[in-house]
Amino acid sequence: MRTQPFGPVLVLAALMVASLAPAHADEARAKKIIGGSCFLCHGAEGESASEVFPRLAGQNAEYIAKQLENFKSGKRKSSAMANMVTDLSPEDMAALGQFYASRPAHKEAAKDTQLAAVGQYIYHQGNKFSGVPSCASCHGPEGAGSNALPRLAGQHAAYLDNQLKQFNKRERNNDNAVMHTVVEKMTALEMAAVAEYLTGK
Repeated sequence: MRTQPFGPVLVLAALMVASLAPAHADEARAKKIIGGSCFLCHGAEGESASEVFPRLAGQNAEYIAKQLENFKSGKRKSSAMANMVTDLSPEDMAALGQFYASRPAHKEAAKDTQLAAVGQYIYHQGNKFSGVPSCASCHGPEGAGSNALPRLAGQHAAYLDNQLKQFNKRERNNDNAVMHTVVEKMTALEMAAVAEYLTGK
């Protein structure tokens, strides 16, 4: 009785192990960097307990890498981040993006349900009276974003509100210029409402 040769099976297994090796190396690289500094503000898994610092868990990998590059080049200003990214290579940035993207996103219940209800309407419908477009048209109905746009769902409300204000004041200029034209039409109430809605999304 002849048995099937194991050659092809062993080759396939070896290829699978080889393909996993870079991923493990990248995760080890990311963990080393995070353990050295990132965890102090963003948490070991990107969960960030402070509203001052964004949650990175579940964020889109390419978006994170781009922001890190922008901090390093000075295109995005941050006194806190400037020193943190000085020694990061493009490979480091990509590894960090992939690590955080692989972590489960966090969220918390909205503290002000009425404000969140207003935010839900603005996020999905916009405000036709003032010309504010729906946020969902770019960031998606679930707030998941894309490679080029950030995940907003589950982010700290205070952080989101602050970023909208920075766009409005032109203090943040590294991302899509569309945001400038959007937020200049938004009231402070609308910004706070959208942020409150998204934190529990």
